[in-house]
Amino acid sequence: MKYLIDTHTFLWFNEGSGQLSNKAKDLIENPDNLIYLSIASLWEVSIKTAMKKLEIFKPYQMLIHDIMAAGMEVLPITFENTVRQNILPGYHKDPFDRIIVSQALVEGLFLISRDEILDDYFLDYDIVRVW
Repeated sequence: MKYLIDTHTFLWFNEGSGQLSNKAKDLIENPDNLIYLSIASLWEVSIKTAMKKLEIFKPYQMLIHDIMAAGMEVLPITFENTVRQNILPGYHKDPFDRIIVSQALVEGLFLISRDEILDDYFLDYDIVRVW
């Protein structure tokens, strides 16, 4: 299966946080699954750490090593992703979550996220949020 992980999911997985659900952890660690991390998540972490609104356990520039070690792939943002984001209903206002949802829809990826509010975006699709 192919999964896109939300920003908090990546951070909790990467830091071994107990906030990560067992199901999410198992899905990410399963070698049969392809795990993607949006470049939007990295952008979000970069912005928030630079503004001192988020602390991570190592320097930001070291995260790429963790991503590669975990076998994750960074998913770029395409024009098609932005088109989908542009027409999404206004269920959620966070621009990072909106582009991540758009990427999941366009790329056909299940989303690993704790945010239940995102479920509304997937009601008419074969894509689901798992946690």
